[in-house]
Amino acid sequence: MTETRLEAPGEAPAERAGRRRSGGRPTLDTVARHAGVGRGTVSRVINGSPKVAEDTRAAVLAAIKELGYVPNQAARTLVTQRTDTVALVVTESQEWLWSEPFFAGVLRGITEQLAEENMRLMLTFAPRDGNRTDLESYLMGQHVDGVMMVSSHSGDPLPERLEDAGIPIVLCGTPVGFRPVAYVDCDNRSGARQAVEFLAERGHQRIGIIAGPQDMAVGVDRLNGYRDGLRGHRLPVEEALVSVAEGFDEASGIKAARHLFDTAGRLDAVFANSDPLAIATLRVARERGIRVPDDLALVGFDDSPLAEVADPPLTTVHQPTETMGREMARLLCGRIRGEEAGPLVTILGTRIVVRESA
Repeated sequence: MTETRLEAPGEAPAERAGRRRSGGRPTLDTVARHAGVGRGTVSRVINGSPKVAEDTRAAVLAAIKELGYVPNQAARTLVTQRTDTVALVVTESQEWLWSEPFFAGVLRGITEQLAEENMRLMLTFAPRDGNRTDLESYLMGQHVDGVMMVSSHSGDPLPERLEDAGIPIVLCGTPVGFRPVAYVDCDNRSGARQAVEFLAERGHQRIGIIAGPQDMAVGVDRLNGYRDGLRGHRLPVEEALVSVAEGFDEASGIKAARHLFDTAGRLDAVFANSDPLAIATLRVARERGIRVPDDLALVGFDDSPLAEVADPPLTTVHQPTETMGREMARLLCGRIRGEEAGPLVTILGTRIVVRESA
């Protein structure tokens, strides 16, 4: 039987052999020949070395694109001591993750920024009541270049352990009892004060709060901002007007809203520390025949998609979650490259979005 081979015109035997050895995929040598440079130059371009002329870099990148070359990640890791992968650690359950609109915005921002940085994302969970030994070993075992953490609580040892191990880390939210090198947050205290001032300026005097967990800085700051707003308008700061939820989710809000309505007496308005908590307050108000906004004004915190589709649409404090995610990823990549030195703290502003609930 006669075998016929079709070869590209002008293709050198060595190049054909290189293609056969790689199963038809272009190799580093293939790219070097195509660009008219040495193998070492291609390697330097791939690894981001600044010691390459711009015209040479452009020629190599053009060859990579034309040939469809994909670098060998394992080999690159050996050379650069980097994996080009970062971890996003969520210290809550998976159920919390998919029900929390705040996280969706942060995740969008993170993934968009990492795509621009040519970095990959690994999402993992580390609930406070779970066994974290394997996760800690993995994160400290050079499998990732850095870590971002969402929803850390007071007394959580993981951020400090990673920092002490030399792992670049950026937190989402101001930590409690630990000062890391880098974190990103919004001005929760100011945002809460704005919410209460908004209500007070419209004549509401007995303003209750569904506060967030007090083992998280976000919960503490929003409760303090609520008190700041009341004092600024010389309104009473009564503990009977405060109901602390176990979480920022709707289920926690149902329980906290029922407690508030049972103990606070007459209420003119309620400031809920998240949009899910506000949605829960709406549900409990309906159970008790309380009309929003006719009988009770209601303000949330997030400006999530939930706020727009609520009935009535929710007046809420906007926090820029996607910008928070982008900034977390940007700071982490800078720390990984050694371009950012601590402390690195970014606090983003908030604003009231007025709809129909207040």
